[in-house]
Amino acid sequence: MASSHVPRMAFYSHKGGVGKTTLSANAAFALARLGKRVLILDTDPQCNLTSYLLPDDAVDQLLQESDSANGKTLWSAVRPVHNLEGPPNIPLPFIANGVYLLPGDIRLSEFEQSLGDYWSDCFKRRLGAVRALGTFSTIIDSVAEAFKIDIVIYDTGPNIGPLNRAIMLDCDAFVVPVACDLFSERALSTLGQAVKDWIIDWETIKTIVPSDTPMLRGKPAFAGYVPQNFRTYGQGMAKAPSVYLRRIERKIYRDLIQVLQEVSPELAPYSASQSKLGQVKTFGRLVQQAQEEGVPIFEVSNATESEVADAKDAFYGLARMLMDRVK
Repeated sequence: MASSHVPRMAFYSHKGGVGKTTLSANAAFALARLGKRVLILDTDPQCNLTSYLLPDDAVDQLLQESDSANGKTLWSAVRPVHNLEGPPNIPLPFIANGVYLLPGDIRLSEFEQSLGDYWSDCFKRRLGAVRALGTFSTIIDSVAEAFKIDIVIYDTGPNIGPLNRAIMLDCDAFVVPVACDLFSERALSTLGQAVKDWIIDWETIKTIVPSDTPMLRGKPAFAGYVPQNFRTYGQGMAKAPSVYLRRIERKIYRDLIQVLQEVSPELAPYSASQSKLGQVKTFGRLVQQAQEEGVPIFEVSNATESEVADAKDAFYGLARMLMDRVK
């Protein structure tokens, strides 16, 4: 919505348990290690990303104070909009291991209810509702300018709801994390259609409000997908996950790429094979250890040289792909 646009993306899947938060954090870490100033928003009310990046006592204090004048979470920022008091507060991000963080809050679930009402009001040409849907975008614009941010990452919750709709419509691109299993395969059946419907509805809203109204871009392009948390056999993927991966690639084409291309080719510019941004095998104990230490998987203490090398290959490779595709 600002004249100087900082590219923003979401790791998004409405299926839980695909390792989305771990992927978001480690992609952000890798981008930071490659010289990018990364702002990451924890928009999942479960606050798992915040718990990964900040110490437990700091998280507890943030949640206890979020409704006060000293609040520093995303709820603290959006609360004036939720309460119909005025524009959002602009928070100062935390710096966590080289990454700029706007912490999550369980009370974002309350703001989600408001966003559902604002969405309906947009179709009634209520400009305040249009502005309210851009609350996160307004916050990002200010923080990105103040801290010279190069790229913004949303870590989203696993659902198809008003909060993620507003987030996705603010994004230039999104990446879908997938587990190589039946449930991830099935989840793809509805993901593309949901995003398509949001884009079409937003285009409709654009036609009924004044042309000079600041609007979310509303064109999140599918940048690709990342298979992860699979077992390996020798130097490659084990047989069972590799079978599901082949099926997932077909679903990516049919239920995401084709569906989005029905709206515009620019929403899905890559083939199914080009859409695979890399893959992240299961790192077992290193994941929990990284979360406990608040560090990237590739910087965990006591990791072996081969484990560090494998993690760096996976996440630095993904980061370079994101640098190329999220602009």
